Parts: sequence; C-alpha cells; structure tokens
Amino acid sequence: MQHKARKRFGQNFLIDSQIIERIVATIAPRAKDNLIEIGPGKGALTLPLLENLNAMKVIEIDRDLIALLESQNHKKLTVIEADALIFDFGQLEEKARIVGNLPYNISSPLLFHLLEHRSNVIDMTFMLQKEVVDRIVAPHGSKTYGRLSVMLQAFFDVELMFSVPKESFDPQPKIESAIIYFKPRTDAALSESTLLQKVVKAAFSQRRKTLRNCLKSILTQEQTDIDLSQRAEMLSVDEFINLTKDYAKQN
Repeated sequence: MQHKARKRFGQNFLIDSQIIERIVATIAPRAKDNLIEIGPGKGALTLPLLENLNAMKVIEIDRDLIALLESQNHKKLTVIEADALIFDFGQLEEKARIVGNLPYNISSPLLFHLLEHRSNVIDMTFMLQKEVVDRIVAPHGSKTYGRLSVMLQAFFDVELMFSVPKESFDPQPKIESAIIYFKPRTDAALSESTLLQKVVKAAFSQRRKTLRNCLKSILTQEQTDIDLSQRAEMLSVDEFINLTKDYAKQN
C-alpha cells in the first residue's frame, strides 16, 4: 500500500534505520509504559517501539495512514483517529509517555497544547525542526531565546539529545531536525501558565524595545523589583516567573 507524503499534514517520513534505533534507545520503552505516539506515519518508529511494549496508542489524522497501520493487524496497537492539536490528553486514565516525529507546521501550537496537559505527562521525546529545538533550549541572553524558551523551560526540563540529518527522511526536507526530551518539572514555581503566557507574549512583542515599553499596559517599574530597562531576552526564566507573580499581585 503506497502512500505519498502530504504537504498539508507536513509529512516527511523517517527512513534511516540507524536514527530510528537511536531514537528508540533514547525513549527506552518499558513493557508496561503507557506510550502514545503522535503522527506515526507509516510506522517507522511505531513498530520498533511496539517490540518493547505490551500495548501502544498512536494518534493519526491522515485516514490513508490509519488504514495502512490498521491493515498490519497489530494486536498491541490502538490507532486513534484525531487531530493531536485538539485531542484531550486529560481523558487518559493514566499518565503517558508521549513521543513523535512532529510535523513542522504544527510543532509550536502542539507543544503549547501539551503544556496545558502536562499533569497527564510522564515525559515527552520529539523530533522537531532543529531551529525550533534550538529556540526551546536557548539560554537567556541569546538571540534564539524567546517566548517558546521561557514557556517550556518554566514547566519542563528540556534537553537536546542529538541532531538528525535531512537525508534521514523521504521526502527530504529543506531543514535539519533534532531529538528533544521534555520532563515536567516537579519544582515548577507556577501552578498554571495563563498569566506567564500573557507577560511573556507582551515582553517579546517588540524585541528591540525595553521591558518598560513592552509591559507598560500591564506592569510598571514601581510594581516590580525586576529592572525593566532591559530587553526581554536578558531575563532568565526565574525572573519571568517573578515578574508574573508581581503582575498577579496587581489583579
């Protein structure tokens, strides 16, 4: 059963067996894990993972790929037809380990969606565009540090595992990829993300301007000990959290 990659779903299929083995080794699946794969494609990662698991769920939106996966009659595999961007991970009966080669066109909104469901997550291992991974793990003070860095580092420990060359895919994308690991932080200083999201979005809305300018509609220098004469990228994640707490006091 042939399947042509669909641009609207951002499909690039992993075909490099050495990279697949390395990803499986990074995930290190255990038999009883509640493991969910987002976007299994033709099953390049799914089938090697299944060898180590009692059962596995996959979330797929492409009906042709669903038919392809179901035609293989894997008794241990449950295929869920859904859009991962709106799938309710809160309905899971037990916490899950989530993995996947995420389509580049939905990676950021999907990560924010999973951020809201982090209480249902044990850990996450994803293949993403290398540029996006670099932004997620960026330290403050760097040019790539931004909204994605702050929001995800505030609630997850993040680690770049290794890069994946574009030759590992069919069709071959124009960009490099990388494997990133997320573990929800047990020491997260905020219990929910809404206010932090608002502060961070405003802070990075005009990168060249100072925080005093970017945040003037929500916070003044008199209301915080954080120096607002700085630009947003100079603040650490902890400083953004403190800024959010200062903002919360005004409401």
